[in-house]
Amino acid sequence: MTDETRVVHTVVKVGGGLLSRAGALDLVVEALTAFSPRRRIVIIPGGGPFAEAVRTMFRRVKIGEDAAHWMAVLGMDQYAHALASRLPGAVLVEQQSEVGAARVAGRLPVLAPYRWLRAADPLPHSWEITSDSIAAWLAGALGARRVVLIKPAGGDPRKLVDPFFLRTLPPGVEHFIITADDLGQLDVALDEGGGSGQGRRARQG
Repeated sequence: MTDETRVVHTVVKVGGGLLSRAGALDLVVEALTAFSPRRRIVIIPGGGPFAEAVRTMFRRVKIGEDAAHWMAVLGMDQYAHALASRLPGAVLVEQQSEVGAARVAGRLPVLAPYRWLRAADPLPHSWEITSDSIAAWLAGALGARRVVLIKPAGGDPRKLVDPFFLRTLPPGVEHFIITADDLGQLDVALDEGGGSGQGRRARQG
């Protein structure tokens, strides 16, 4: 597969933590609206408050890690619906074939990953697995060249990604971390022509 024939060049994970910062999601939607046209991207949702609700139930009700894993992935689906409703030209998709069809139709695919992940079941059922690792696995499944993680500003830089992210990321796939207070770098991170040399101007994880 060459760069010219790839349906998806970049997987963009929009962190659920953005929902906890006033106005952060609005800024990300504006940036994606400005920078995504004519770029071969697919949007992957984070878990955010939906996953946190599952964590609370896990502690209080003792539902077990298998149930918690799939409930948290379903939380990503909920966020996917919200993102698809906010991003101009977006369409909710659930399977690999639907991603390609959306791109061919000129739409921006927002992936609700539960059905795909449930069928493939590629990752451990553990709280060490977050939507970061899921985005990394999906990048490999889609043949993407890059993963861009959009995170809230602040936080411990040593904990920006989960422990399995780098192990899940396929060899040769670049990854970049963009924070909500530096969204101008998103245009650089989404550049499909400059390669890793230009990409390093963004924060490479």
